[in-house]
Amino acid sequence: MTSKILISGASGLIGAALVPTLRSNGVGITRLARAGAGLSSTSTEEHVLWDPAQALSPAAVSGFNAVIHLAGESIVGRWTPAKKARIRDSRVAGTRNLAQALARAKEKPEVFVCSSAIGYYGNRGDELLKEESSSGTGFLPEVCREWEAAARPAAEAGIRTVQIRTGVVLSPNGGALGKMLLPFKLGVGGRIGDGRQWMSWIDIEDMVGAIHHILKTDLLHGPVNLVAPKPVTNAEFTKTLARALARPAIFPMPAFAARLAFGEMGEEVLLGSQRVEPTRLIMSGYPFRFRELRTSLESVLQR
Repeated sequence: MTSKILISGASGLIGAALVPTLRSNGVGITRLARAGAGLSSTSTEEHVLWDPAQALSPAAVSGFNAVIHLAGESIVGRWTPAKKARIRDSRVAGTRNLAQALARAKEKPEVFVCSSAIGYYGNRGDELLKEESSSGTGFLPEVCREWEAAARPAAEAGIRTVQIRTGVVLSPNGGALGKMLLPFKLGVGGRIGDGRQWMSWIDIEDMVGAIHHILKTDLLHGPVNLVAPKPVTNAEFTKTLARALARPAIFPMPAFAARLAFGEMGEEVLLGSQRVEPTRLIMSGYPFRFRELRTSLESVLQR
C-alpha cells in the first residue's frame, strides 16, 4: 500500500470515509486544503494550503506516493450562471493546476486519482454505458469532459492517472441518500417523473474499497466507472428504499415539478438516465461487497 498520500476534499462525503481507512493501513495523509477551509498555516495536521484557481508550486506536491483529488463545488442546487461557473471552475481549474504542478514536481507520485462523474455520459435512456462509451450532451457532460482533460498534464508526465467516474454514492452520512431519507421516513417519498430513468449507485464502502484497489492496481488508468454492477431504475430505487424503511412510496414528484423546483439540475440530474457498468473494476478483479441495492440500503440504514 502507498505510504504517503496527498488528498483534496478530505472532509467531503467520500474523503471523510476514505481517510480513516488509509490511516488504519499505516498511510501518512496530507490534506490539500483551501485557505479558510478549517485549516490554517499553524494547524498541527499535515496539510498543504492552496487556491484551486491559482498555480500551485511543484515543490508543495513533491514526494508523495499517490495524490487523490476529490474536491469540487457541490452540483446540488439551482444552476444559476454563478453556480455553474463555480461547478466548472472548481473542477477544471483546480484539476489543471494540480496536474501541472504534479507534472513538474521533482518527486512525482506513482498514481494520480482524480474525481469525475457518470454525468460524463449525459441522459442516455436504456443504453448500457461502459468506459469506452461516448460523452453526452448538456452541462454536466461538458464539465466532465473538461475535468478529465484537465488531468492530462499528469498523464503526459508519466504519472498513472485514473479518472473515477462516480455514480450515486449511498452513505449514512449525507449525499443523495441523506436528502431522500426524511421524506421517505415521513411516508411522502416516491419516484421522480415516470421512474424509468436509470440510477447507477455505489455503496460508500465499495467506493472506498475501489479507491484502495485502484491505488494498488498498476494496470488501471484512464476512466474507471465507480458504480455497483446492478443499476436500478428510479422507480425500483424508491420502492426498495421505502421497503427498507417499512414506509409507503406513494407520492411521486412529477417531471414538471422537478424541472420547476430545480431547473436545469432537475432535468440533468433527477430526470437524466445513466445505466452504467463498472467494466474496468470487474475486469481488474475488484470484489464488490454490495452488488444488490437492497443489501446496500439495509446495511447503510444500520450503520
